[in-house]
Amino acid sequence: MSNPYSSWVAQFNPGDRVEISPRDVGFRGSWYAGTVVRREAKNTNRYVVEYDQLYADESGEKLLQETLDWIQLRPPPPPPEKKVQFKFEDEVEAFYSDGWWEGAIIAEHSGGKFAVFLRGFEEQIVFEEKDLRLPVQWVKGKWEPRFEQVQREKENSNCSKEVMKFTQGMQVEVLTDEDGLKGAWFAAPIIEPSGEDKYLIEYKTLRNDDDTEFLREVIRACNIRPCPPEIIVVDGFKVWDEIDAYYNEGRWVGVIAKVLINSNYEVSFIEYDEKITFNQADLRPHQDWLNGKWVVPSDV
Repeated sequence: MSNPYSSWVAQFNPGDRVEISPRDVGFRGSWYAGTVVRREAKNTNRYVVEYDQLYADESGEKLLQETLDWIQLRPPPPPPEKKVQFKFEDEVEAFYSDGWWEGAIIAEHSGGKFAVFLRGFEEQIVFEEKDLRLPVQWVKGKWEPRFEQVQREKENSNCSKEVMKFTQGMQVEVLTDEDGLKGAWFAAPIIEPSGEDKYLIEYKTLRNDDDTEFLREVIRACNIRPCPPEIIVVDGFKVWDEIDAYYNEGRWVGVIAKVLINSNYEVSFIEYDEKITFNQADLRPHQDWLNGKWVVPSDV
């Protein structure tokens, strides 16, 4: 699998303006403005950064400096090309407590205000439109929409087109709407058609509530795809390779953040702001099912 960006690593210079993603408990899922002070050492990809609005102590006299991995830094996102029309259920970042925090719009108010549920605080707060922005991610030096936006666009696109027909007994993968499992694909056979463009499926790994049998659900055809073909990875994965990791009984999309020893990898799930270590046996190259065929992202 050829990927010219597979070993890409961001480079920053002293004085560069950046946004910083702290990994401390209580700050995950947030981005804070700051400046690069210097590289930690000549041949490392760690940087000393100084926050604009976080302080080293309660006196507020000295700005906080930290040494962080490059993957925790990014340039400030560019302004949107056109005015954003926020609406109910939009994933957003809200400026709160001196940083940008991820959340979702749960209500619209008059006067251009929106009630947002901030996941990091587990509370609902009302924001003006000027304090909201759509979440984006900086991948291989390019700005891209966040996973949730891309996934929603894919689902809407797939469900607005003529969908694939599946036959009884066909082995497929299913995208579920279950809380805590959204975004993951689960293996299942088709049991039978169940209405127009819907199918009854039986998960291979998910059990019903009383754990007496495998869970069955009726799923829209646009949330079903054939099982992807196997791609043999001979030389292992590289940093920034997109993969599907087997976790919690399903396949989750992530990127390789660090290559470890003994065919182990640190995988970053950017949409959940989580990093987990996997063995290569639990990873496969990511592929997208587009227009009736499997496509490797680097080939798009």
